[in-house]
Amino acid sequence: MRQAPASKKPQDRYETALLGLVAYRELSAFERLSSDARFSPTLVDRESLARLAVAEFGHYELVREHIAAKGLDIQETMEPFIESIDALHERTKPGDWYESLIKAYVIDEVSADFYRAISQQLGDEARTLVASVQTSEQQTGWLRERLRLSLCDDPRLASRLALWGRRLLGEALTQARSIGEQYDYWGAADAVAHNDSTQPMTALFAHLVENHSRRMSALGLTA
Repeated sequence: MRQAPASKKPQDRYETALLGLVAYRELSAFERLSSDARFSPTLVDRESLARLAVAEFGHYELVREHIAAKGLDIQETMEPFIESIDALHERTKPGDWYESLIKAYVIDEVSADFYRAISQQLGDEARTLVASVQTSEQQTGWLRERLRLSLCDDPRLASRLALWGRRLLGEALTQARSIGEQYDYWGAADAVAHNDSTQPMTALFAHLVENHSRRMSALGLTA
């Protein structure tokens, strides 16, 4: 993975890296959801997933505008993360439409939790931007309810989707660890530490896993 463009201050470098990471994640989420929509079982599902894709592109445009306002080049800012994110999606290609929904439900939500946590050490403007472009409850709610309906219609999906969810969590945490180590974001995890003796990285990962388990339980699946 290439390094993000250098900045004079460490916080500026961290902020630039996070903005590039978030921008490319939003752009790739748009591409992924747009592609997955083609395999929807109904036209209503296709429309709903397409709306999620449009929302992700809107998020990308917000981050791109913020990056441009800082005098940075969007391509250069995203470049360090393209290979890593593309490789993640290549390793986690869904086998069908239901697996694509779980992928969006797991990968996007774990990523959103991670970005919100590491943005805590940045300035108010960047922190607010990162929070505003993460997956909304409306998006998460649609995925949750559609997956519940699918599991109700076909209970045999449960074991397969639970296993797929565990694999996706592992991939998401592995990428989070790599990025956190490269850009030394662990100090931001103090905001989610349960006590003063908890190591920041341990606290952050416990937070990510706890939230993931809660979301999977909402589907009636074991994390």
